[in-house]
Amino acid sequence: MSHQMIVPADKLATDIRLNVIDIDDFNNRVVGQYNEGTAEKGLDADDQLARSVIPAATGALRDFSYIAPDIPELIAENCVGCMDCVTQCPDTAILGKVVEPATLEESLSRIADETERKSMAGQWAITTKYFTVLEKKGLGGGKFGIFIDPTKCKGCAECVDACGDHNALKMIPKGDGKIDWYKTAFNFYRNLPETPKKFINDKALADMMLAERSLLYVGGAGSCMGCGEATALRMMLAATGFVYGKENIGIVASTGCNTVYTSTYPYNPYQTAWTNSLFENAPAVAMGIRSRWDAMGWQNKRLWIVGGDGAMNDIGFQSLSRMMASGMDIKVIVLDTQVYSNTGGQTSTSSFKGQDAKMSFHGSVIQGKKENRKELATICMMHKDVYVAQTTCSHVNHFYKAIMEANEFSGPAIVNVYTTCQPEHGVGDNMAEHQARLAADSRSFPVFIYDPRKGSKIKERLSLAGNPNMKDDWYVNPKTGEAVDFITFARTEGRFAKHFDKDGNASAVMASTRQERLENWHILQELAGLR
Repeated sequence: MSHQMIVPADKLATDIRLNVIDIDDFNNRVVGQYNEGTAEKGLDADDQLARSVIPAATGALRDFSYIAPDIPELIAENCVGCMDCVTQCPDTAILGKVVEPATLEESLSRIADETERKSMAGQWAITTKYFTVLEKKGLGGGKFGIFIDPTKCKGCAECVDACGDHNALKMIPKGDGKIDWYKTAFNFYRNLPETPKKFINDKALADMMLAERSLLYVGGAGSCMGCGEATALRMMLAATGFVYGKENIGIVASTGCNTVYTSTYPYNPYQTAWTNSLFENAPAVAMGIRSRWDAMGWQNKRLWIVGGDGAMNDIGFQSLSRMMASGMDIKVIVLDTQVYSNTGGQTSTSSFKGQDAKMSFHGSVIQGKKENRKELATICMMHKDVYVAQTTCSHVNHFYKAIMEANEFSGPAIVNVYTTCQPEHGVGDNMAEHQARLAADSRSFPVFIYDPRKGSKIKERLSLAGNPNMKDDWYVNPKTGEAVDFITFARTEGRFAKHFDKDGNASAVMASTRQERLENWHILQELAGLR
């Protein structure tokens, strides 16, 4: 795959050869023809096209409104303002905003059509979080609204699943005229002022996506419906952008799904500077960039490497290890799908034993992958003075804490994230958050944070907080009284389906993997001083 570069989102952005790209011209001439379907025949070749240079945030101009029959509908009276739907959406297709009542009424009064005005007013809820609590403090409450961008929504229903028992969202058929209403509503959202600072609670980390400086992933990426990876990228950028701002962030990506769906020419979802290197050498490229930035006095700029488990755990591990040994101020987010999704779904060394995938087919003699899983986060802990976190997007505060602490850490930092790949895992489009939480609950993918600043001993540095029943072997479901283990997890995913007979009994391979996952959990407990 060719090297690619996303240039900053300025009106006139300078590329690496000091040529100037007129963003408006690119969007009108290039993106416009792609949107119209005429680019193949009518678009002239030019220097930027030949070098795969794409301006930032061109994904905002992409329209996915035609690809799904259903779209989320808000039931405002049930909304509590938890922001889970906004956080978990992989496509920046559902956003929230808090507006002071007087400001909202003024904006509504400018809508001439009474029916439209009432429907816009119906998008707002009075919540305890944003209204009642602040009213009691004498600060003045605000109304909370949720709005769906129909041009970015792929209909995965991840937001509905994230909403859970609140029942504030449901999927409805788009039907005649629905898309036009959603576009009108989203334009109303855009024209309102940004959420005032008083409504963004620093302790409720999900509130970061109320701030426009956190919305650095604009959607329009070609990722699969409900993609677990895209949510992780959105959240990483939100936590980094909230503190440092988009002009102080750079991304070096390893070839993989993430580079395909974020740079399918001419669409890119990032508002930050971005470059795509080869599968195995993103850490080496990042070391060069960090050195140059430091020489320019840009020590405060945050530099993130993005790569999958194949790029970081397998072919690129030596480059990653060298970067960690260097002590350089570089951060890494690993999108751990346990499979090479980009090249057809073969297993990686991050895969679980028994997984059915290309290169590790489940047959009559060999029942899926034979090797144990390679624990990247544990290996990284063994490098000197490296911040390490293993987390999931469903553990929102844990994830955000890991990103923010990684950014603050003065040396290398690794954040290994469980990212559901719906097609390869064999789960529904709406299941990324659910499966990630189950992976942690079942000890298949325990969450933890290892912070060298916490002390001189591993047990002082390593925290297993975030896992249920930390001192026990297994988490016990309080509703059923049954232990939640690897077999519980495997039973819910298609990649392990051949290991269960018609009565639901698990194979010997699943029992072996269950034991291997328990042994890994015991090691983490011992390192954390819990055994």
